[in-house]
Amino acid sequence: MKKYGIAFAGFRHGHIFGLYDAASKNENVNVVSAWEENEEAKNAACENGVVFNCKSLDEMLSDEKVDIVAIGDYYGRRGSLAIKALEAGKHVIADKPLCTSLDELCEIRRLAKEKNLKIGMMLDMRYNKNVLAAKKLVDSGEIGEINNIYFGGQHPLLYGTRPGWYFEDGKHGGTINDISIHGIDIVKNLLGLDVKEICAARTWNKLAKEAPCFKESGQFMLTLSNGAGLIADVSYTAPDKVGYSLPYYWDFKIWGTEGMISFAIYSEKVELYKKTQDGVILCDGIESTRNNLDDLIDDINGKNNCTDGILSCTEEVLKIQRFADR
Repeated sequence: MKKYGIAFAGFRHGHIFGLYDAASKNENVNVVSAWEENEEAKNAACENGVVFNCKSLDEMLSDEKVDIVAIGDYYGRRGSLAIKALEAGKHVIADKPLCTSLDELCEIRRLAKEKNLKIGMMLDMRYNKNVLAAKKLVDSGEIGEINNIYFGGQHPLLYGTRPGWYFEDGKHGGTINDISIHGIDIVKNLLGLDVKEICAARTWNKLAKEAPCFKESGQFMLTLSNGAGLIADVSYTAPDKVGYSLPYYWDFKIWGTEGMISFAIYSEKVELYKKTQDGVILCDGIESTRNNLDDLIDDINGKNNCTDGILSCTEEVLKIQRFADR
């Protein structure tokens, strides 16, 4: 298999360091270059072991050794960077979200199709051990036909600790677009269901008083392609001191005609409740060593089609965000 050259454009969010580390360890890719124009972000990245050897984005995109561009700039800029990379003939992998507008997504989709280029995204929760165990239960018919779904993806606000651009008008792009793509991706991959109708969606500002433009609270209600209903909360309202350690961090409840499944991504077991059986059945998680870079490489080599799924998921989430904004 060919070894692909990957270059990194932007280090404005900490997630991108996980991809940089994964790329450094992946036998199918070679880290060619990195670029960041913001000096503060560049210095922080250097402290995390990133080696910078490009003076400009154009220099990076003109490098024939670069096959893939990884994007980690602030959210509002990612779409334009992805478009430039695709125009230069490069595959793209981005931290989520890929972009913040449907117009950008339309152009990304057009270029990817026209140039036969592939899109990856850091949707790492699809490889979580409890998500994989829940998928096995659903696929085996343990809970029958899906009818009701809830997920909660509450995050801590951490104002003053998060990058300042989060709270600058036009740079974030919306809490629903930011957070919910993980949950929607799991619904699509775990259950094989798409969004049929947006019934309700709302974002509002309650906690982020220092930044009135930042609507940290987000909720929505959907009808899915099989008629099932989904309710979600993806707010930055988890208590700061416990934040990501809450046992309900990324909490899922899935009800079917024959039972229900309950799990969080950090819970020890997946709980299965059957219509015909008393009590709870505790199911072990299923470990995986795959990551999103593996998916992209396989897509480039014709072994899967992660691109269409990522673009579809991004479109659905952007439409929910637009509904809430209106």
